[in-house]
Amino acid sequence: MKSELLKNERAVVVFSGGQDSTTCLFWAMRQFAEVVAVTFDYGQRHKREIECAKAITAEYGIEHHVLDMSLLGQLTVNSLTRPDMDVDEAIPDGSTTPNSLVEGRNMLFLTFAAVLAKGKGIRHLVTGVCETDFSGYPDCRDVFIKSLGVTLNLAMDYSFVIHTPLMWLDKSETWAMADQLGHLEDVRTKTLTCYNGIPGDGCGHCPACSLRRRGYEQFLQSRSSK
Repeated sequence: MKSELLKNERAVVVFSGGQDSTTCLFWAMRQFAEVVAVTFDYGQRHKREIECAKAITAEYGIEHHVLDMSLLGQLTVNSLTRPDMDVDEAIPDGSTTPNSLVEGRNMLFLTFAAVLAKGKGIRHLVTGVCETDFSGYPDCRDVFIKSLGVTLNLAMDYSFVIHTPLMWLDKSETWAMADQLGHLEDVRTKTLTCYNGIPGDGCGHCPACSLRRRGYEQFLQSRSSK
């Protein structure tokens, strides 16, 4: 059911084709009159996520933009943009920064999404960042999102609102949201979260797959106990 305040509004969703952003896409489709998705090609090693994003948006008739952000991959040293680096296998605990951190990624993505949104007369931005499972990524924190919102409004003299539906959810609760939205199987089978570029359940051992699988198992246990 759409919020009365949002039902006539439009939104731009930062959309990678992964579990979190796809759940946010379906959430936004419920909340807003119209949704536009934007995906960034930044030289990531798991480029198949872009194909997943294209397929999902095409299936649901959503306007989709893929922006070239390859410069980001040239600036940072991390395992998501450098094929010669192995992805850290351990699940980050937030006390250290994993080598999969792409410095400034969410800041740049939201900034470019805001430029796109303003050009279309859209003020709502949706992103799947999450502080509960932020894994040491500083640009997934709520304080960063609030700060960037102020900066974007000042920089473009506009009234942007950044929505973070997953900010305080863990992975099991994110699965539960997908289920409540009626898109559990879409998220489970059509998305790509794996750092090694394998859709669906993924490789099973990279940090993204480990968090995803653990959350899904906890979700199933919680659902079966009700």
